[in-house]
Amino acid sequence: MNIVALVGQQRKLLLLALPMIFSNITTPLLGLVDTAVIGHLEHSYYLGGIAVGSMIISIIFWLCGFLRMSTTGVIAQSLGQGDDKLGWRYFIHSLTIALAISLLLLVLQLPLRELIFSLISASDEVTHYGEIYFNIRIYSAPAALINLVILGHLVASARIKWLIYQLLCVNIINIALDLLFVVGFEWGVAGAAYASVIADYCGLALLSTVLYPQLKQQDLAVLLKLDITMFRRLFSLNRDIFIRSVALQLCLAFITITGARLGDNVVAANAILLHIFLFASYGLDGFAYAAESMVGHAKGRRDIKEINRVVIAAAFWCGVLGVSFALALWLWGETWIGWLTNISAVKQLALQYLPWLVGVCVVSWLSFLMDGVYIGLTDTRAMRNSMLIACLVFFVLWFSIGEILEPNQLNHGVWLAFLGFIVTRGVTLSVKYYQNYQQGRLLD
Repeated sequence: MNIVALVGQQRKLLLLALPMIFSNITTPLLGLVDTAVIGHLEHSYYLGGIAVGSMIISIIFWLCGFLRMSTTGVIAQSLGQGDDKLGWRYFIHSLTIALAISLLLLVLQLPLRELIFSLISASDEVTHYGEIYFNIRIYSAPAALINLVILGHLVASARIKWLIYQLLCVNIINIALDLLFVVGFEWGVAGAAYASVIADYCGLALLSTVLYPQLKQQDLAVLLKLDITMFRRLFSLNRDIFIRSVALQLCLAFITITGARLGDNVVAANAILLHIFLFASYGLDGFAYAAESMVGHAKGRRDIKEINRVVIAAAFWCGVLGVSFALALWLWGETWIGWLTNISAVKQLALQYLPWLVGVCVVSWLSFLMDGVYIGLTDTRAMRNSMLIACLVFFVLWFSIGEILEPNQLNHGVWLAFLGFIVTRGVTLSVKYYQNYQQGRLLD
């Protein structure tokens, strides 16, 4: 392998990834601030309520994550082919899909809320505050989904500056309003929800002012002419990513739902650990985003060797970051948990399950990296199949272990299943990539 070319790829990767990492980690800080502020109120059901409410909103918005991923893949490959107009046309088509889905969510919000909360056997207090959060936060849908499409465009075109500005704008406003509404005005869970809604629309306003001058330079008549063929490609990609996202969210939701059934303190402890995990995952996503853009451009140029150089460079730095975070969590996890809650019972439970989270962080970097690689390749079928296998492993482990564990040990079974889920995702995607590379099928 050409060492000079590999070093060059590492330099380019770092120039893209590092700004993304530092901006991305502000996103889970929102959840951490929500958790820290609510976690210092008197009762654990406040934290449980926001955990359930934010979980539901996260599931809905994350299920729409295909809007960003498919947009990134098709635009990056269009730019790699040197066809900027094709990239903008895909952007408009993705935007149309986002608007349609957000309208549907607003129209169906009441039956959606009733269906979801009926499936969660949480206490009356947790359900009450979860519904308060949901009723407010659902109005973020138009801004959140349009922002996904815009972020997909920015990642594909490697326009890191505006990606950072948007993330910082949303997160700083959200944190400031969180403290003002929850601590200052004492609005509780509702205050946290209002802060997120306002921040989402502020982020959309910022990006709209950035994209408008560029759109004016395009032939709007051509861009606004919708093409069924382009919709078909996006729907094909989106279908696979949607199925993948459903399987992922099913496992994450199961952790929260099972915790709610095991008690308010357990669901609160799991919420804290998942927020810490999300903090790590958003950092790793910096390298995944960079890989999406670079792999997509390389596929557009039909350059298999460059694709592999990107993967090797990204794997090295992702591994370093993932293991470093796991070590930091092992050394200072107790301190981090103490920042998020002063409820003694919740802290003790979170510390009890902390070693599972350390193990997850040691291995999770591989699955995040390979997601980015496959998005750049637009090989969404492989992503879907890997996630379905991992989901199957999750539930097989849970129901196998759950039969032999004592009731007070059941949450350990949940975290063991989650660890198996993460390992399976990384291994299956990596094996598939190696097979395709050896057989020369990465460009298929």
